[in-house]
Amino acid sequence: QVQLVESGGGLVQAGGSLRLSCAASGRTFSTYTMGWFHQAPGKEREFVAGIRRSGGSTYYADSVKGRFTISRDNAKNTVYLQMNSLKPEDTAVYYCAADRDGAGLITSRVMYDYWGQGTQVTVSS
Repeated sequence: QVQLVESGGGLVQAGGSLRLSCAASGRTFSTYTMGWFHQAPGKEREFVAGIRRSGGSTYYADSVKGRFTISRDNAKNTVYLQMNSLKPEDTAVYYCAADRDGAGLITSRVMYDYWGQGTQVTVSS
């Protein structure tokens, strides 16, 4: 069983930045594809960004391209989401997720096996 713990959320003004972290337990973190999703009140959980096991391939939702950057440090069992130029519409609970097979459709939430508890990001206008 893998445990994922997110941190770094908070309240920020529009145009500001936040860096989310997700720390994973276990010895096989480097083999997982990792993703970030967000869920606003009354909406479905949506893909934000994903990164393959090697870190060489990254994927982004169109709404965050050029503003958000996903990265990982396999030595620290941690994946990050750097969020710049934040907008009020980025307000949501952000979840970290792990796909243990590592080869699934990175944008699909059903492919992920483990989820964190979420961290709230609120962007004020």
